Amino acid sequence: MRARAPAPGRVAAAPAGARPGTVGRFALAAAVALSLVACAGTPKKSEPGASGQGARASANGRKVSPYAPAQEDPNTRGHYTAGGLYRPGVADSTPDHVPDVDAIPEPEVVAEPRSAVGNRPTYTVLGKRYRVMDDAHGYVEEGRASYYGQKFHGRRTSNMEVYDMYAFTAAHKTLPLPSFARVTNLDNGRSVVVRVNDRGPFHEGRVIDLSYAAAVKLDIVQKGTGRVEVRALTPGEEAPTVLAAQPAPTPPPEPEPEPSAMDRLVASIPASAGAAPSAAAAPTPAALAPAAGEHRFDMRQDGRSMSADEFEAWMKSRQVRIATGRPTPPPSPVQVAAAQASPPPSPVTAAAVVAAREATVADTSQVTLQVASFAARANADRALTMLRDAGIGEARLLDARANGRPVWRLRVGPLAESAAPALAARLVGLGFGQPQPVRE
Repeated sequence: MRARAPAPGRVAAAPAGARPGTVGRFALAAAVALSLVACAGTPKKSEPGASGQGARASANGRKVSPYAPAQEDPNTRGHYTAGGLYRPGVADSTPDHVPDVDAIPEPEVVAEPRSAVGNRPTYTVLGKRYRVMDDAHGYVEEGRASYYGQKFHGRRTSNMEVYDMYAFTAAHKTLPLPSFARVTNLDNGRSVVVRVNDRGPFHEGRVIDLSYAAAVKLDIVQKGTGRVEVRALTPGEEAPTVLAAQPAPTPPPEPEPEPSAMDRLVASIPASAGAAPSAAAAPTPAALAPAAGEHRFDMRQDGRSMSADEFEAWMKSRQVRIATGRPTPPPSPVQVAAAQASPPPSPVTAAAVVAAREATVADTSQVTLQVASFAARANADRALTMLRDAGIGEARLLDARANGRPVWRLRVGPLAESAAPALAARLVGLGFGQPQPVRE
């Protein structure tokens, strides 16, 4: 670990309340720090392979991080304007190596007392007022996550802990300190449990600031931000998992497949269509004769999918016309003669029937896209305005409840399924991420 010199012009002082005998020792330590001024830089931890070990197990069997806990860097004190940001003119940075996040344990979700500092009911930053929640239970929100790295490593957090970029922690504007949350990357399914011990991010449109290690685990470091869901955890709700860096083990249920044109046609046939024809009807081949009680054509028989030709044969065996789906009695000799004398139906009429049937099928191919879900109505209204200003007039908000709390879902549609890909691309271009098709 490389030491850093105190800030220029600053003189190290003994900690408040130190005993007189400790002042000499503290002065000696300050002199040693001054001699290392050439080594100024953010303290680093050993790389995972430096000790030849990855994750270790403690006496109680829990995984132990290979990285030593961060210590406060006195040089990170100050440089903060009340109601503003910490050193806003200095860019943040990341280490020159990527931590072994699989070796870092997730925090255990346990009951902890609220921190004595960092939990004022309300506070103001950059002229905006925030209200801290009384309870994190049931909180869930979607939005963009960012992360913070070396600039803040070793600096005190809002509840006076030490920010450790090699631990799974996070900053949130309104969750109680400390609290726990599962953060899921909505673009790749990866998730991680974090302990919230800081305030932020104070950038418009961001819901959480992750530690560097948590950002690596969710794979958002390269992009800088990611579309996430933040779900608060309380003891007994969900245990931490060492597999959080992998895609979610239980994917959401797939939507029911859209019925094909043939499925809709078969379903429209009345039950009486399967009844045996009258005695005057012409005999049918035994292989295609309807069995007693058979009223529907089974698309899978003997372990294979039936073909269109077999479906046609099944229809003919019941003397069912596709245009109406109703059985037709055998024609009498007089009807046969009249049919031979009459001209065949005009192509225009046949084409109209086919077009009408295709139009009916097309009308049922509707889809609705869910763009995002918000826990704050103001954020939902802003997003809705953004879409409508972009010319997406089908955008709307739906009120709902999740875990007992109100949420507002931003959706677009219903619209033709063929138009969904182009609209999804427009939404991604506006910064919303890939929308999901939903059924209403």
